[in-house]
Amino acid sequence: MDVAELGSFTAAAERTGLTQPAVSLQVKHLEQHLGVRLIERIGRKAQPTPAGHELLRHGRRIEKEVIDASESMAPHKAAAVGRVRIGTGATACIHLLPPVIAKIKGSMPGLEIVVRVGNTEDILRDLEANSLDLALVTLPASGRSLEVEPIYDDELVAIAPASESHDDATSVDAAFLGSRSLLLFEGGNTRRLTDDWFGASGVRVRQAMEFGSVEAIKQLVGAGLGWSLIPRLALRQSEGTATFRTFHLRPALTRALALVVRRDKHLSRGLRETMQAIRDEVTG
Repeated sequence: MDVAELGSFTAAAERTGLTQPAVSLQVKHLEQHLGVRLIERIGRKAQPTPAGHELLRHGRRIEKEVIDASESMAPHKAAAVGRVRIGTGATACIHLLPPVIAKIKGSMPGLEIVVRVGNTEDILRDLEANSLDLALVTLPASGRSLEVEPIYDDELVAIAPASESHDDATSVDAAFLGSRSLLLFEGGNTRRLTDDWFGASGVRVRQAMEFGSVEAIKQLVGAGLGWSLIPRLALRQSEGTATFRTFHLRPALTRALALVVRRDKHLSRGLRETMQAIRDEVTG
């Protein structure tokens, strides 16, 4: 497979740690055993023949089965069963991932889980570079090498200090919020969605304080320093709080969260179970 993928016997030898004649001899023996020609030279490049393409298809499937079989033995060993590197935003990290990680650790105690927090653009860049295995991010998320699976629509809501009087209102619009002192996210897709929501109503937001932490915003709103728009996901541990009140937005505003992996990523058991645990958490 290395010769076909790299287009060179020399490059395949360097990858496998063998000599170029040794690689050529292996290919020749395989061709003699199967009775067909597998590799042909076109110019200076080695390319698979039609028979070679067919063998590659079977070879990749066999390789995957061997990897899966090896991974299925991991729980029976005392050693660790691998690692999953997740990139996500701060809100999901605080309010969504803890129960997910606890669930996975219950079934795969030897699995190492690494979480990196950042904005969508940086996380997707690391994912494409293969320094992350999985991303849980706010859409939009794009990349020719990426597989994007939307899993959750997260409503954005307005929060206000509980000390303010709001009669019996349950929702607010852009014009009302535009006249208030606002504490907003600093950059990222959620902030862009917020700005677009105000812009669609022709509202120009007064100068607002900006923060990179939704938890800091909640604390400052509760202290009476202004209003904010935050994902409802960030209220999972704050429902019924006495420090601020929550209002729906008119018109409604949601952000979509998605799981993203590289299209060519091998989905190990640990990665598959992590993805499923996240799906279960947002739909449960």
